[in-house]
Parts: sequence; C-alpha cells; structure tokens
Amino acid sequence: MNKLQIQHQIRPTILWEVVKVAGFGLGAVTALMGKEAAMACTEAVETVIGEHYDDQLKDLQDSTHPSIVLLRDVIREFRDDELHRAQLSEGTRASPSQLGSRNGVQCCY
Repeated sequence: MNKLQIQHQIRPTILWEVVKVAGFGLGAVTALMGKEAAMACTEAVETVIGEHYDDQLKDLQDSTHPSIVLLRDVIREFRDDELHRAQLSEGTRASPSQLGSRNGVQCCY
C-alpha cells in the first residue's frame, strides 16, 4: 500500500501512527492471552476488514473513471488476502472469554 501512496502522491491518514500503535497493542494483548485468543482476534479483524473491502467494491462498481479498474483489482487482491488469513484462523478452539474478545474486536471495527 505504501508504494501506491507514493506512486499516486497520496498523503497517509493523520491517524496512521495511532492505528499502528493500536494494532500492535491488540496483537500483544491477545498473544499474551494465548494462541486461541490470538487466532480469534485475527479471525475477527480479517473478517471485518474483508467486509470493509467488499463495501468499497460495491461503492466503486458503477464508476467509469479509467483508474477505477486498477483500484478495484487492488482492493480485490487485498480483500482476498484478508479473507484467506481469516479462513486460516477459523475453527480455533476459543474459551468463552476469548470469544468475547473476538466479538469485542468485531464491534470496535
């Protein structure tokens, strides 16, 4: 994504540093809770991001701008990657508290 930002001269969001710290913190906390919690968190995050990419694709489907074709291809690639990781983490045995953290992560996104 950084290459695309540079190529198209797009300024990153001002919240980028906050997002990086929050993502690291979420990963660290769930890792401390154990493998199952980390996998439940991964599944939740990847699923929500995949749904977000689907929403973006729906919003772009009627656009006729020439660069939208490339943008849709990039979004599809990113979405498929996110959903693949979600599938890899599906079915992990999680305790009720870990399931609660999974639902909490999905709620926050």
